[in-house]
Amino acid sequence: MQIIQKVTVKHILTASSRKQLRDRFDERAKQLNQECRQLEFEQKKLERKPELSRQEVSRRFSKEISKRKDRIRWMEHQLEQLNILSDGSELETDEVEALVHIEEGDSWSEIQNKEIVIQDGKVIRAR
Repeated sequence: MQIIQKVTVKHILTASSRKQLRDRFDERAKQLNQECRQLEFEQKKLERKPELSRQEVSRRFSKEISKRKDRIRWMEHQLEQLNILSDGSELETDEVEALVHIEEGDSWSEIQNKEIVIQDGKVIRAR
């Protein structure tokens, strides 16, 4: 049987990976801020329409904006970690989905603890 499972992606910090990760986090945070501004604009536009409930529009948009702001706070946390952690440290950066083959008798704890470790853009360990 095959299942789809979330797999943690970690980066081993080096001088070059630090810069790449910082650029990536900054770019993603900018994109999320832009999405928040766009959602706020759309919200105001829809709130003016009389056929739509202001509370419902506000609730839905607030939920989406909140999701993005949470991700921005996560990016800021990641940037702080980049400044604190020393070279050679592992920083959890992503979570991806993977197709995992399982059979009867497999150890469930081994199946659940999958991770990919990257150093300078190359996978060095996948378990």
